[in-house]
Amino acid sequence: MLLIVGLGNPGGKYAFNRHNAGFLVLEAIAQDHGFGPWREKFQGHLAEGQIQTSSGPKKALLLRPQTYYNESGLSVRAAAEFYKIAPEDIVVFHDEIDLAPGKFRFKTGGGHGGNNGMRSILAHVGPGVKRGRIGIGHPGHKDKVTGHVLSDFSKAEAEEWFGPMLDAITRALPLLAEGQEDAFQTKVTHLAPAPGGDAD
Repeated sequence: MLLIVGLGNPGGKYAFNRHNAGFLVLEAIAQDHGFGPWREKFQGHLAEGQIQTSSGPKKALLLRPQTYYNESGLSVRAAAEFYKIAPEDIVVFHDEIDLAPGKFRFKTGGGHGGNNGMRSILAHVGPGVKRGRIGIGHPGHKDKVTGHVLSDFSKAEAEEWFGPMLDAITRALPLLAEGQEDAFQTKVTHLAPAPGGDAD
């Protein structure tokens, strides 16, 4: 069973923030793959469902921690312990300021890269967690980072690359469920290429 986590902040005022890219990915997955209703569990919102793959249906859980971004690991650990899910079967989707807007990268293991949500998850769950990193770009100065991540995607961003990326991730998801991680990233970037080419 796969535990798919999306990072973000709870509350309507944050709903379309760049920092809530992970929440928005999970909402798209739940809708496109017919997951059950969201339930309050494990200090988060949990939905259960199946991902149809070429080798049959794969059970998956979607989790949106409601602890605020920097404490996401508390919710992830609670769900992982209850369902006995190993770190290597956990996938986290989150925004990434060190990638250009519209760039998508999938990786296994590694450090948190300054992302406080991933810092919390790695501290509570351990290494081996996989993550889908959604590039939102860097505002140019560290003092502007908070304002950048807590501001909404612009209409142009939503139309040009974020909406297509959500669609690409949900369409490519069966590859991820089958463990074909390189193929998953390749298909996402093929279906939703980053604006301006492949340069970081």
